[in-house]
Amino acid sequence: MTQSASAPASPQPFVEDVELQGHIIDSLLLPKVLDEILTRGGTYMIKEIQLGQRQVDPSHARLEVRAATAEQLDDILDAIHDHGAVPAVAHDCRWEFADMDGAFPEGFYSTTNHRTQVRLGDEWIDVEDQEMDCGILLDLTDKAARCIPMAHVHKGNPIVVGRQGLRVFPSESAPRQNLFEFMSSAVSSEKPKGVTVREVAAAMQRVKESGEKILAVLGPAVIHTGSVPHVCELIRLGYLHVLFAGNALATHDLEQALYGTSLGVSLDRGLPAEEGHEHHLRTINTIRRQGGIKEAVAKGVVKSGIMYECVRHGIPFVLAGSIRDDGPLPEVITDALVAQDLMREHVRGVGFCLMVATMLHSIAVGNLLPAWVKVACVDINPATVTKLADRGSHQTVGIVTDAEPFLRALVTELKNR
Repeated sequence: MTQSASAPASPQPFVEDVELQGHIIDSLLLPKVLDEILTRGGTYMIKEIQLGQRQVDPSHARLEVRAATAEQLDDILDAIHDHGAVPAVAHDCRWEFADMDGAFPEGFYSTTNHRTQVRLGDEWIDVEDQEMDCGILLDLTDKAARCIPMAHVHKGNPIVVGRQGLRVFPSESAPRQNLFEFMSSAVSSEKPKGVTVREVAAAMQRVKESGEKILAVLGPAVIHTGSVPHVCELIRLGYLHVLFAGNALATHDLEQALYGTSLGVSLDRGLPAEEGHEHHLRTINTIRRQGGIKEAVAKGVVKSGIMYECVRHGIPFVLAGSIRDDGPLPEVITDALVAQDLMREHVRGVGFCLMVATMLHSIAVGNLLPAWVKVACVDINPATVTKLADRGSHQTVGIVTDAEPFLRALVTELKNR
């Protein structure tokens, strides 16, 4: 008797169990994970789910993720990892020694701005100095880990590779407590400005009372629009603890203090001053002849303005230069890597960041801030806030308006508290 041939067995899928914990329902993390799995051609089965009974209670889910190939499964796991999905069976992280200065080993783990932990010696360890687009440097002796920029890597550094033994805690995994958090990443010129100003003021007050620092990132339009008195008042009220800017902000602020103009235009009359186009360069020359901004304040040459108030109140500032700078002022740092490192030092302990009218500095600082630092970005150009969100700074509230009316309203709101 002839026996018919059996049908070929279907290929076995590649499978991995993953877990999600936290506020995965109200923050839509679970739907995001499921969507990523399906979009990338995989399938899933929810094997276990425990829902929190109250808004403050965390939830837990265990999923089986299936894919047709190992490469497809890796692609899915990479995508859902940033949403907090981690393998159900925990293993220590993998690492390799850097084989050269200034570069990570191939296959290094690229960090996000969300809180991250690595598993080392069967123990979960917080990664310090959290920053996006870095690697993770291990201290194998003391069981510690921290983010490290590529340029700081030295040959022989133990650097984490792959995603094994890593877990990410997305900042949106916490329930939204107020309008400020609810409106994060929303960009519109039609948002209620009064409500937004009140929420920004409330956030700044909470940060100040908690002992954390408030960082301001300001562009030269702050000076051109007549906002200097408002920023000075923020400093005097104790609502500004660190300032990041460029050569232009400081130069035009000092120009106003010395000549009453900004870019040669009188801020009192709104008209160009005679020979006003020279004022910014003459200002830089004056400050250089005095030895710097602090020296000019100490000698009584500069008697008002944002830089004056920073010096008087001991507010640290970082002025990062660019290729187009005139002068520049003595305090301007022209080496971009040196400026980045100094900014990294000053963002430690920052709980709130106010960005006003500066696209490049806002994006640069956004890249340095961990996701739990709330950011308010004020700009007349919606693209500034959009670019921040596109580059991963999803904690940003975008306020599309001119600098002066916003800062005036913010100061008024803070004074009334």
